[in-house]
Amino acid sequence: MYKENDSVNRKVFLTGGLGYIGSHTAVSLIEAGYSVVIYDNFSNSKKEVIDRIELITGFRVPFIEGDVRDTVYLEKSLKKHEVDSVIHLAGLKSVGESFSKPIKYYDNNVVGTVSLLKAMNGAQVRTMVFSSSATIYGVPKYLPLGEDHPTCAINPYGRSKLQTEEILFDLAVAGIQAEQLPWCIASLRYFNPVGAHSSGLIGENPNGIPTNLMPYVGRVASGVLPKLNIFGGDYDTQDGTGVRDYIHIVDLAEGHKAALGFLAKHSGAHAFNLGTGVGYSVLEVIEAYERASGQSVPYEIVSRRTGDVAACYANPSKANKELGWRALLTLEDMCASAWNFQSNQ
Repeated sequence: MYKENDSVNRKVFLTGGLGYIGSHTAVSLIEAGYSVVIYDNFSNSKKEVIDRIELITGFRVPFIEGDVRDTVYLEKSLKKHEVDSVIHLAGLKSVGESFSKPIKYYDNNVVGTVSLLKAMNGAQVRTMVFSSSATIYGVPKYLPLGEDHPTCAINPYGRSKLQTEEILFDLAVAGIQAEQLPWCIASLRYFNPVGAHSSGLIGENPNGIPTNLMPYVGRVASGVLPKLNIFGGDYDTQDGTGVRDYIHIVDLAEGHKAALGFLAKHSGAHAFNLGTGVGYSVLEVIEAYERASGQSVPYEIVSRRTGDVAACYANPSKANKELGWRALLTLEDMCASAWNFQSNQ
């Protein structure tokens, strides 16, 4: 885990801060002594999360309801709260939906980020931690995936993240060349966040039918949904199902805190993988969840899903070394905490 120090960037603005990753990151930052301001439009979050963050931390977080594409309102909000840094988590994240609604994804994820950067520039806030994704790598040419692996996203969601990263890197270089106040940017390439806070008060609870594996498994285990569809049972993996690097949400949240500490001492744009370095198949996750919950998870193997790859897992050594961060929690921890949260719903 990252050990906190007396760094700058103590007042942090979280876009999408009431979502799954945002709420856990807010808790991690508050517990480390940061002041947090949350900005969210409830597109995939719930207002009650504000109360739950307060129950966990003892602090009432200032909240602003707004869309990241509203540049003027964003700039006013950043100035009003005298923000030092931004963690940008607002964005759409369903690979499947991105194929049917690509304009929606580019508008929210790319145009929204440009709007935020304009607002930050106007407010003279130059530190950003960006929520990126391992999907930018596309079909792996080798495993595990290091940050120097070629990027070739194969779906609109991944391309929206990759295009945003390219904008951020261009911005950092332009600032250096113009000898302006430097931009300090960390792009965190998430692998597969799962699990929940130990309190059971916050976790992954998407609006509508879940598109990610763990919350879907949880709703099947609790009887809310009848069965799980496994997309593809004929991949070149140990049991034919897709293999992914699942990382506990609490470890992921700590990664954002570590990135802020890093940016307090480093300018420019930097990319880091946040993963465990271990891949688990869908069937292995189901078996672990059944052990944690004591419930059965009925499933059916169906045809592959467009945009999926057989296996994807990280080489997290750069984050280990440069951020002083490491994922510590196990698959069993992930499933047990997810079930604890699901049981409380």
